[in-house]
Amino acid sequence: MSFLKYISGRDPHPGNPATTVQGLLEQYGGTSLDKQHNLYDVIGEHNWDADLDAGTISFGEGKVFPLQVLGTFSHSAQTWLWAWANAQSAIPSAVLEQALQLKAYGVQHNIDLFTRPDFDAEENELHRIGMIAAGIFDASAYYLADYGQGILLATINGEQVDQVERNNLARPLSVFPQLISFFEMNHKNAFSNYLTQIGYTIAEQPEALTATWNGHTITASFDEQSRLTQLNGKNSPIA
Repeated sequence: MSFLKYISGRDPHPGNPATTVQGLLEQYGGTSLDKQHNLYDVIGEHNWDADLDAGTISFGEGKVFPLQVLGTFSHSAQTWLWAWANAQSAIPSAVLEQALQLKAYGVQHNIDLFTRPDFDAEENELHRIGMIAAGIFDASAYYLADYGQGILLATINGEQVDQVERNNLARPLSVFPQLISFFEMNHKNAFSNYLTQIGYTIAEQPEALTATWNGHTITASFDEQSRLTQLNGKNSPIA
């Protein structure tokens, strides 16, 4: 049984999770950033309120979702602290499951990001952790809950988020350029993973790929270092 299936009870993506931070980001970054658009379509600009004892986060009436706490970021110290290492906050064990599973995976594969209790960080690092966690656990999204002195990073699950109707042509054309502007990665690998996970069939060439789904066609070109150089999409009527 794969690690992904073990921790989530399902195996939504082909293959097992990668065993490096870079590999995990390339595997899940596109899909996880895509999910963030779904989340904000649901919650809009509503303020958040978390009940860790109940294991939920809410964004107004009718928008209450289960959460898992990954850790916290201090604005003043500019440091990240994993939730499993935060003894002072008495975080309920029920919402620490994913953080602990990431720690175990980090020990298994020598991934320092998952095993160091705390470290200097910038806010962008929270997005890296959130994207990986949302992907590896097949969460609906991740959320950065700013509480003034810092930010609580959590994954969220909710049918309202999962069921948001998205444009499977326009979304990748905007999401993927956003992703590669945030993080260094192999563009071709990351884009192929993303499109495959949202249902596209991929045909790859050494410096290009063509992806098709339900009458949509996306073409992408890359240089010899796998950096994106051109991205286009078209919608062809289904015969």
